[in-house]
Amino acid sequence: MKMSQMLYLYKRLYVQQLKAILEYNKDFYILMCSAALTQILGFVFLWVIYDRIPDINGWKFWEVTFMYAMIFLTEGIGSLFFEGTWRLGRLVNMGELDRYLLRPVPVVLQVFCTGIGINGLGNLLIGGVIVWQSLVHSPVHWTLGKAAILILLFLTAVIIRVSINLAGNSAAFWIRNAGNAFPLMVHNLSDLAKYPITLFPQAIRIFISTVLPYAFISFYPATYIFGKSGWSGWWLLAPVAAIGSAAAAYGIFRYGLSKYESTGN
Repeated sequence: MKMSQMLYLYKRLYVQQLKAILEYNKDFYILMCSAALTQILGFVFLWVIYDRIPDINGWKFWEVTFMYAMIFLTEGIGSLFFEGTWRLGRLVNMGELDRYLLRPVPVVLQVFCTGIGINGLGNLLIGGVIVWQSLVHSPVHWTLGKAAILILLFLTAVIIRVSINLAGNSAAFWIRNAGNAFPLMVHNLSDLAKYPITLFPQAIRIFISTVLPYAFISFYPATYIFGKSGWSGWWLLAPVAAIGSAAAAYGIFRYGLSKYESTGN
């Protein structure tokens, strides 16, 4: 199937999900506001710390808030546009994946459009504002090339985030119960990338740079933008991490799909 066809189908499926959600507008506002409040509280927490310690291991307040916001910003995009990855467990356990297999549409595309996480809109809005403020309050020398690289790093960050979500939730093909906590555990490990990885032991740095490359969502883009010496050039691996994450996630999903046996009823 051509990319243009996939984008068209994604748009049609997404719009139908959006129509269903907007039928319950109170839920819409509650979820959006709760996500926004979570981010704001985290921002206040960082402000309280840096009000007493202005420099932590060479990182200043607005530099750390950039990393913090990038995690939430990419999470917001993942929830708003690819929430279906978090519904994969239900699709497998309830046998609802059967009907996806009968349609002449890529299964992974249908999974992406299974739901819309409205809470992602709150993460997206507040995360975007914090990222913008972080860049405004930092002495960054902007050029056209640097702006283009920032956009590239943002796109790779989104790909990495969605890929990790898909790979983690694909555990549903093997862990077939409603209480599968593996995807949530993988998701919570992103908290490590909200702060400079230099604060952690070498083993953790390697882990969140390779196995679960959350560091390429926040830390490595920050080292490039804020010109951190000692880390120059590492951001160049972001596209490699994105392609590798996407390929690994799709491979895990396809392998799990080949083991899918429905519910038997």
